[in-house]
Amino acid sequence: MSAEFITSLFHIDALSLIMMGLVGFVAIAVGAFASRYLVGDSQYRNFFVLLTCMAASVFVMVSANNIALFLGAWLASNALLVRLIIYKSNWQAAKQSGILAAKTFGFGFVCLGAALGLLAFSSGQTTVQGLLSANYAPTTLGIALSLILIAAMTQSALWPFHKWLTSSLNSPTPVSAIMHAGLVNGGGFLLTKFALLYFAMPEMLTLIFILGLITAFLGTLWKLMQSDIKRMLACSTMGQMGFMIAQCGMGLFPAAVAHLCWHGLFKAYLFLASGGAAQEKRLDLQYPPSIKAFALSLLCGLAGAAGFMLISGKALFAGDTTLILIAIAFIAGAQFAMPLLKDAALKMFPFAFIATALMGTLYGFSVHMLEAALAPLNVMQPHAKTITAHKNQYQY
Repeated sequence: MSAEFITSLFHIDALSLIMMGLVGFVAIAVGAFASRYLVGDSQYRNFFVLLTCMAASVFVMVSANNIALFLGAWLASNALLVRLIIYKSNWQAAKQSGILAAKTFGFGFVCLGAALGLLAFSSGQTTVQGLLSANYAPTTLGIALSLILIAAMTQSALWPFHKWLTSSLNSPTPVSAIMHAGLVNGGGFLLTKFALLYFAMPEMLTLIFILGLITAFLGTLWKLMQSDIKRMLACSTMGQMGFMIAQCGMGLFPAAVAHLCWHGLFKAYLFLASGGAAQEKRLDLQYPPSIKAFALSLLCGLAGAAGFMLISGKALFAGDTTLILIAIAFIAGAQFAMPLLKDAALKMFPFAFIATALMGTLYGFSVHMLEAALAPLNVMQPHAKTITAHKNQYQY
C-alpha cells in the first residue's frame, strides 16, 4: 500500500490527535465505570463491543481525508450512538429517544453528504484537504457551508435540533456520559475542520455566532427549571454546546476546541457521579450572598481574568473578539470564588483569590497550548469588534 494512497485516505493533524485523545480517554473512563455499574446486566458484553466500535469509528472519522471514508465513519459513529441510546429494544421510552436521535442524525448526515458532494463536484477534489484548498463560486460555497452548519447543529443539539439530546436520558448512565462528553461535541469539530472555508464567508460566521448564542441562552434558562439531575445536565450540555458554537462564530476555533475538551471531561465526571446527587444539600439558606462576598468574588474574578491574560497572551485592549474570552474568564472566576466566600468572606478571601488566579491561569494555558498546536491549520482569526472592520476583515 503506497504512502500516496494512505494519504488520500487519512490525514493526521493536531485537531484529529486532540479529538482522538479526548474520545479515547473518556471511553476508557466510561468503560472502567461501566465494568462495575453494569455487572449482571444482560447487555453487559454488548455494551463494551458497541463502545469500542464507536470509539474506533470516531478515530477513523476525525483522521479521515477521503470524503467517502469521512462520511462513512460519521454515519457509523452516529448509528452506534443510536444503538447505545436504545440500549434494550424492550425499553419503549429509550427506543423512542433512539428513533428521534436517528431521525435527527439522519437529516444531519444527508445535509453533510450533500455539502461535501457539492464541494467535490465543484472542485473536482475527493479529499477533505483538497476541498479546503479549492476555490468556489460564492453561491456554491454559501449553500455548502449552510448545509455543513445544519449538520453541526444536529450533532451538537443546537436549537431547534436539541430535542434528541434532552429526550435521551432513559439510557444507562455510562451511555449518557459517553454521549454528552463525546459525539455531541462533533459539531464543534466539524466547524473547526472546515474553518478555512467559513473564514471566506464572514456572514456565515455571524450566523453561527447568533445560533450559538440563542442555544446557550435557552439551554442555560431551561437548566434552571429542571428538578431531575440528568435532565439538568442535558440542558447544561445544550447551553455549553451553544457557547462552543458561538466561539466558532467569533473566529476563536482553538478556544472552542479547548471548551470542547474541558466540557467533555467535566460532563463525563458529572454524569458518572450523578448517582450521588440525592445526597447533596439542595437548599442553601445563605443565598443570596452578602454584598461583601459579592464584591470580593468580583476581585477574585479579576484575578482569574488577569491569570488568563498573562498565560494566554491576550490583551485587554486587543480590539477583537478575544476580549470576550477575557470577560468569560472574569465571570467564571467570580462564580468559582462565590461558594468559597459565602461563609467567611474576609477569612477565605486570600485562598479564593489565589485559587481563582490559578484556575484562570490553567484555562489560559489550555487555550494557549491549543492555539499553538492548531497554528498550522490557521483556524484562529478573531473578529474585529466593529461592524465595519468585521466586513472588511476578510477582503483581499
